[in-house]
Amino acid sequence: MSRLRYVEGPSDNRGAGMLRNTVYGIRATYETDREVIDALLPRPLEALERPEIWLQMVHVAMHRSEDETIEIGALTATVPCTYEGAPGAYCFHMAMEGESVVTSGRERYGEPKKIAETHFERDGDRIRATCTRHGIPYFEIEGTIGDKIDEPLEFEEHIFCYKGLPSITTPGEFDGDVFLTRLNWQRKYTDRRAMNGTITLRESPWDPLADIPVRKLVDMQYVEGGTATGGQLLRKVPGEWIAPHWVGRMDEPRNAGIELGQRKAA
Repeated sequence: MSRLRYVEGPSDNRGAGMLRNTVYGIRATYETDREVIDALLPRPLEALERPEIWLQMVHVAMHRSEDETIEIGALTATVPCTYEGAPGAYCFHMAMEGESVVTSGRERYGEPKKIAETHFERDGDRIRATCTRHGIPYFEIEGTIGDKIDEPLEFEEHIFCYKGLPSITTPGEFDGDVFLTRLNWQRKYTDRRAMNGTITLRESPWDPLADIPVRKLVDMQYVEGGTATGGQLLRKVPGEWIAPHWVGRMDEPRNAGIELGQRKAA
């Protein structure tokens, strides 16, 4: 009997619930320019008083089933913000190893994921991690792990994304509805420590994180433990709210960007 695996068959280990992960890595917040945040944050999300970027660079062991684990490195960069008064962060960049985790996150949750190479190294209390695409190590974070900090080990954080299908015929528009989604990330860390370190952003036309300068490092932490990730649809949004930001999901080195100091059109 022949088989056809382009049609999905029965599966006992696939579910729609939270994905369990084991992680270690670095969480950090840095202050940047107000005009950068004003241009970077799409509607209906609202900026906070302080112009900050929150990011994490972590090694993740994704436990897809009892006998299947996928290990990847992942960089997530966000703008802390609120939606209808509730705190969260808008994700404008995700880069990680592995085609399957990239495509599933983009199509299911609207995450702006890209395939990348990641590298972690640790020597005693010194840890360094990099993210590389197109041969350019455009992101690097490193520091020294210090004392335990008095912050919650268990909590939930929310990350906002946008899910849509770009138009076949009309650039800047979408085929069908566009949705604001929310990732629900449950953290259950076993260790959380303060760090002293630096963030280095190198020029890349494919991943221009260097356009969001590090003015002041506000906080850096080393974490390890377990997480569970899931998400939900929040609402439909007009496509024009997110259309100017969609280029960040693509590799478009010809994009000249916008001149800052000019608030994006509503």
